Amino acid sequence: MLTSNSLSELPVFRINPNDSNKFAVLFDNISEKLPFISVIEIFDKGGCTPPNLHKTAYEMFFVLQGKGFVKSGDDAVSFSTGMSFVVPPGRWHEVTNVSDSRLYTLTIMVPDEEFLALIRSGVADTLDAEDIRVITRSTANGVF
Repeated sequence: MLTSNSLSELPVFRINPNDSNKFAVLFDNISEKLPFISVIEIFDKGGCTPPNLHKTAYEMFFVLQGKGFVKSGDDAVSFSTGMSFVVPPGRWHEVTNVSDSRLYTLTIMVPDEEFLALIRSGVADTLDAEDIRVITRSTANGVF
């Protein structure tokens, strides 16, 4: 069975009300019964994930717009629009936005490892006009 979603139907959450990133859920293991989660992750200007670790999951990021760096252990890698990186299981990591505006990534975690449950337990949010413009431009240009 094929699954599809439109931008207007995407549920959006912040894990905590004061977090500097939010997640627009594209596909998940609850609604679609998939073994992974796929989100568009949107980092506010200067935003950063808290240091986090996934025991068994690989987390892949494809940068739709913006620039930043990912720190994992003693490693740090800078990235920008069009680049991608993978954080392997068992690595503490944090992602930081160093753009002059928001950072947008297509983020996929395999397996889900309860990440969707954590996201959905957060606070509902919305996509604003800037988010819709960036995401629509990225999809129209064949980014994903």
